[in-house]
Amino acid sequence: MLNRITPRPWYLFAVLCCASLFGFALYNQYVSYVDPCPLCILQRLAFLSMGVIALLAVIHNPGRTGLLIYTWLFVLGSTAGALIAGRHIWLQKLPPELVPECGPGLNYMLETLPLTEVLSKIFYGDGSCAEVKWEFLGMSMPMWTFAWYVGLGLVTLWVVYRTAKR
Repeated sequence: MLNRITPRPWYLFAVLCCASLFGFALYNQYVSYVDPCPLCILQRLAFLSMGVIALLAVIHNPGRTGLLIYTWLFVLGSTAGALIAGRHIWLQKLPPELVPECGPGLNYMLETLPLTEVLSKIFYGDGSCAEVKWEFLGMSMPMWTFAWYVGLGLVTLWVVYRTAKR
């Protein structure tokens, strides 16, 4: 069955996955009242960018060169998301005495600090990023997002390069 998947239907599936994951994050925030930390917001942006790239690939239905460009942009988004999620997981696994102090909220930082300093503080993470606020089957949300980033990125490479060989 997987051997019959072509890039366009796969990218449509990826759009649906990214939209569902983004929607689930919004549900957790606004219905379950699980406030996102700065690293959670960056992971949402990675899913959003992957979804937009996949949607463009579905709409455009490019030839071989265009498909490779969309694929590497998609994989770039999934790699960035996996790196952010990996950092988030690392912060969650730190012993309590090594967890960085909680800092100001993302909105406050964006309003008062230069963008380079905001990005530096976000990637450093803080105590709010180390707190596990949601778990399913023993895995925190960053662990699940990491799995989705890696899975979507690898399967996309497999589908596209298997098809490109023909």
